[in-house]
Amino acid sequence: MPTSPKFPALTALDGLLDDLGVGEARRRQLRMVRGELQRALDRGALPVAARRSLQRLLEKESIDPYVRLAESGTLRHRRVEGGYPATSEPTNDIRRRCIDLLREALGLPPLHLGGGEVQLQPIPEAAALSALSRQLDQYLGGAMSAAQTRLTAVLALELDTAARSGELVSLRTTHLTEDDTAVLIRRRPQHGVRDDQGEGEWIETSALTRAALERWRPIRQDLVERAHGTSKLWVSLWMNHDGLLDADGGTVIRPAGMPLEENGLITSYRVGRLRYEGLRSLLPLKLDRLRRAVDAERQRTAL
Repeated sequence: MPTSPKFPALTALDGLLDDLGVGEARRRQLRMVRGELQRALDRGALPVAARRSLQRLLEKESIDPYVRLAESGTLRHRRVEGGYPATSEPTNDIRRRCIDLLREALGLPPLHLGGGEVQLQPIPEAAALSALSRQLDQYLGGAMSAAQTRLTAVLALELDTAARSGELVSLRTTHLTEDDTAVLIRRRPQHGVRDDQGEGEWIETSALTRAALERWRPIRQDLVERAHGTSKLWVSLWMNHDGLLDADGGTVIRPAGMPLEENGLITSYRVGRLRYEGLRSLLPLKLDRLRRAVDAERQRTAL
């Protein structure tokens, strides 16, 4: 994460963020707030003392003008349709949550800046989850493309584990037993204690998941061998680039068979939902809504 030598408060903030145990989605949100704070300081929009002290940067006297500027769109890092429109209410709520999270990590009480809770979207019911299992089982009875095979295995494993997207992409082949009857999940909650280095939770897999992994493994192995190897369970299917420019302005091409990134997993979910027969009516728009449905069903059946 970049630091600004002009502002010691940002250097301290970067250190706080590095030590903060949060999931990747929350970390992206915190990076957004960090960037906005730097732009507010660069503009001289915050009290001078906020440049020198992280505590002063996160005090209400600094946060109030920062929030007003950020919500107006002034602190956007790029134009949207030629301008800098105000940020949406969900983004505003995320910003407020991040501010309170940072304050709490620094030992300060939350500000509770208002705006209310973002209403969670409805999740699929148990009947829809059962129908999804049947649809995936039907896929396994016929021919599938590599992309459909991978998505089928991902969805089957999701139905077993209620894993977050970051937890899914972190899986390695060593996180499965030899016969694929159990998978090791290390939880990475957005706001809470991460289990990246802990023992994790071994979860029994369904017959559906074992069959889906059996179809996926040969495809994965062929791709990985061409890309010179990785132990990650989910790998890319096509050549792509890493999004970074080199000194000549070019991008580094990544061959197929490289570890699948979280954005790639989410994209495959969205595309597959629209592409493959039966999924549009069974899958919610976002993978996290499916996760919450599976988690709710697991908790219900555990009672």
